[in-house]
Amino acid sequence: MQISGYRCMWVMAMFDLPVDTKAARRRYALFRKSLLEDGFTRMQFSVYVRNCPSEENAAVHMQRIERNVPPDGEVRILSFTDKQFERMRVFWGKTRVTTESAGNQLELF
Repeated sequence: MQISGYRCMWVMAMFDLPVDTKAARRRYALFRKSLLEDGFTRMQFSVYVRNCPSEENAAVHMQRIERNVPPDGEVRILSFTDKQFERMRVFWGKTRVTTESAGNQLELF
């Protein structure tokens, strides 16, 4: 979906952060909290996603993630369109759960 000429984007953050010490667990918790406060939702363990109304807005959120990466962590970020998100294939074992929807977008006329 496009809004005023902008392409709606998804930002996905995937991370591996150490949790072997009390200080590392605190840094992990602070990083995760920063994602939640920035509007990200947990998709899987250590995988968070956020819908953005434009590529420019997605870039802002990626910069915020970069600023909050703990010194001993690794974070990978992907950005992709609504159309690409819709083509995601999800496979389950025997227990199925409801997957995320592409989200509702604000339409301006």
